[in-house]
Amino acid sequence: MSQRDVERVLGRLLTDPALRTKFFQDPCGACLLHGVQLAPHEMEALLRAPRPLLANLGSRLDDRICRFSAHRSTAIAE
Repeated sequence: MSQRDVERVLGRLLTDPALRTKFFQDPCGACLLHGVQLAPHEMEALLRAPRPLLANLGSRLDDRICRFSAHRSTAIAE
């Protein structure tokens, strides 16, 4: 329940496509899996972030700062 945890989750939502998918399917489970505790209002605010915008920005980041995912490598190859 800190700004640092919000920033950690937001950073991972941008750089980790697998976490992004998990977070929007099961936000509490995704946070628990990554050892992050968010207050209800923080969770609500992150869930309101537009998924397509996060995915678009994440796809434009340099691969050296992103987590590997099969979807990401396929999208880059196209």
